[in-house]
Amino acid sequence: MYAYKVRKGQITEQVDFNLKVEDGDSHEQIHYWRKHPNLHGWMENLYHRKGGQEETFNCVNVQLTLEDLKALEKVVKREALPPTQGFFFGQSSPEDKKDDLQFIMEARRAIDDGFDVYYTSWW
Repeated sequence: MYAYKVRKGQITEQVDFNLKVEDGDSHEQIHYWRKHPNLHGWMENLYHRKGGQEETFNCVNVQLTLEDLKALEKVVKREALPPTQGFFFGQSSPEDKKDDLQFIMEARRAIDDGFDVYYTSWW
């Protein structure tokens, strides 16, 4: 589970986009999670709300906007991420909350600095 920042304008769709990183473009990982299925479930729900059509939410991208991050922060603070299970997923833990809030802060900073942010996973 990964979050990346890219130069503003490289993301042309909110979901299922392919990025062409050219020389000089920034494509930087800003966060990594290992086995946090409840966050992944929230991201999957966001992906489908934004029009994503892939049945299996794996190796697809979803852009995260400031509005998305605000919604995520509310859910994380209430400890209300959707219970999610799946193959190779492991379990979310209460300790994930602090890490999730750190990610939200990092993602907001990236957007404020002129980048776009997206989430992807590979399992």
